[in-house]
Amino acid sequence: MKKWKFMGLTAMAAHLLAGALFSYTAAVPVEAPRAEKPPVIDGKLDDQVWASALKLTDFKTWQPDFGKDPSQKTEAYFLFDAENLYFGFRCYDREPSKIKAAISRRDDVFQDDHCGVFIDTFSDGQNAYAFMINPLGIQGDGLMNSSGNLEPTLDLVWYSKGQIDDQGYTAECRIPLQSIRFPSKKTVVMGMFFFRQLVRSSEMASVPAYSPDKGAVLRQGQAISITGLKYHRVVEVLPAFTHSNRLTTQEGRLRRDFRSSDFSLTAKVGLTSDLTSDATYNPDFSQVESDAGQIDFNIRYALYYPEKRPFFMEGLEYFQLAGNTEEAPLYAVVYTRNIIDPVAGFRLTGKVGAKNTIAAIYARDDLGNDPVDGHPDFAIVRFKHSLKDDSFIGGFYTSRFQGGGWNQLAGSDGRIRVSQTSVTEYHFFGSFTQQPGSSAPVNGHALGLRYTYDTREITFDIGLQDLSKNFQVDSGFVTRTGITRLAPFATYKFYPKSKFFQRIEPVYWGEHIRDKFYNTFETFNVFALRFQLPRKTMFRIDTILADEVYVGEKFNRSGYGFWLQTQLNKQFYVEGRFRRGGAIFYDPEAPYQGFGNRITLYLQYQPVEKLNFSLDYSFNDFYRKADDKKVYDYGIFRNRNTFQINKYLFFRAIFEYNTYYDRLTLDALASFTYVPGTVIFIGYGSAFEKLEWTGADYIGSKRLLETQRGFFFKVSYLWRW
Repeated sequence: MKKWKFMGLTAMAAHLLAGALFSYTAAVPVEAPRAEKPPVIDGKLDDQVWASALKLTDFKTWQPDFGKDPSQKTEAYFLFDAENLYFGFRCYDREPSKIKAAISRRDDVFQDDHCGVFIDTFSDGQNAYAFMINPLGIQGDGLMNSSGNLEPTLDLVWYSKGQIDDQGYTAECRIPLQSIRFPSKKTVVMGMFFFRQLVRSSEMASVPAYSPDKGAVLRQGQAISITGLKYHRVVEVLPAFTHSNRLTTQEGRLRRDFRSSDFSLTAKVGLTSDLTSDATYNPDFSQVESDAGQIDFNIRYALYYPEKRPFFMEGLEYFQLAGNTEEAPLYAVVYTRNIIDPVAGFRLTGKVGAKNTIAAIYARDDLGNDPVDGHPDFAIVRFKHSLKDDSFIGGFYTSRFQGGGWNQLAGSDGRIRVSQTSVTEYHFFGSFTQQPGSSAPVNGHALGLRYTYDTREITFDIGLQDLSKNFQVDSGFVTRTGITRLAPFATYKFYPKSKFFQRIEPVYWGEHIRDKFYNTFETFNVFALRFQLPRKTMFRIDTILADEVYVGEKFNRSGYGFWLQTQLNKQFYVEGRFRRGGAIFYDPEAPYQGFGNRITLYLQYQPVEKLNFSLDYSFNDFYRKADDKKVYDYGIFRNRNTFQINKYLFFRAIFEYNTYYDRLTLDALASFTYVPGTVIFIGYGSAFEKLEWTGADYIGSKRLLETQRGFFFKVSYLWRW
């Protein structure tokens, strides 16, 4: 699943149809009409009740430029009753045959034409629910933070339909109040943005219009007053049954080495309309689909894999860290994949009072026969207090206790809006680590400062990070310690009067590092020219001037590269990156200078609405500079094929071949998801390697031997009261 940035929204002049037309602005709350009769969610907008709805039509673009009239007309509608919010969209299109849409699983709408709404239910500028609908009614959802970044891991229960017609497409949705958090008041004011994406013209448009020159993203939404919402306590119970069976090759034959049948139970209780607790016992934390392969040879840092387990995915957005810049060494203080296989877990998320947000996780892990302690305990607490606009101050506490040892982290982060176009952020953490058997703890720190200036033409961002040598966070993800790092970014945006070149951006990004272990300096500088074109096309060329310090030696990392991505037509999407330059062989005993090529390629082909084929290719090679001898090359092919029968049921087959290890894997999955939580999964996987059994040992072979085989079945059902 992708992350994307909304880049904001602003003041609006639209029209309200409630018997007559009125003009209003985003700053003034508008009273929403109540639905006397709920509309039928069939995607047709033909219910009479929509005639009395709040109607918004003055959409303006924020991509590729700000405040322009979009190429196609859009109408958005809003109604509510005591227990639901209703949204409708009429998306006109003069060429409906060119509408980009697919029948896919939820959250796969980002490359489609789609429409939707952001809802800041507390009107505090900190977070907004995102609801997206493609022209065929497929859903996407997530939570947007105060910076305009969307985290799509949140899966809510709501209902939508869409249909394409000779005028474009229409969409309707119903959002139960049980699915979202909101203030329990007689009258609630919510901030809303209605938006639409049009792929072939690379347009994103919204009402109200958004401008980075006018301050906080979510503070530019239309304030809508809603009277008469009823809070019903949310109670959910989610029982699940999982069976898995795995075979591995032993003495040339597949033999069973693992078999398990487990029952798990998860429960959710709404303590108030804005605070929810979750508890789980013996949860199924297995992944439905294996991680995509990554190049794991000759790397300096551990690889980062995104979270895929449902219990942890919900609420991840609350743990985002302020004060970080791109590729900062302290990537996250909460990386839940460090919790391997918990036997029980507890989570608390939501609001405490009007301005305080809290998120907490406790999990007792199961490491099997670990010689120190097979059941380490994790405790994580996140607190935020909202200030004016999108500003906040907050804090983290994380801990991992195992045996007689422990690691704890505590500190604060925050975001302060200095002006409409300027924001500062910070974080400061102390880490405290006691190794089992050690007589004294080891302490460390991590400091981050960031300043961002953003307007229609100019974006400037600079960050400073300082991590001590002994900084450690067992609940997080850190790539490097013992450094001081300065990371500037700057771009100027040109908007030529051209139908082909929509935006041209010269870009600079760099990082300048002092290595505290060796008291040396290194630098990495990227100078790029980026072109934004129709069909969501981006082309970038760059040159790199860089060096890197490794075990006290300095190596050349300079090079050049390019990047292209484009939706060629409704059927084909292409993305490719190439980089050639200096490289290091990361041998801590005897590193040496080299050079190489990095290639990534992604192709997607969608012949009809229900079929999707994609191919990923990643490739690295390395040559020793001293004699130009090739040391290795490493490639991964990954082919993903999906037959989506309807929005509930799909069949998928994934083939992945690793050229370095001569390993082929096959994953097959049948999935039925009625709503998040009510699911059936049937999966099968096999692994093949170029080996053969001689009767005494395994040796290399030209033929593939099946070395692993697995099967799993999972069923769960969401009960909601």
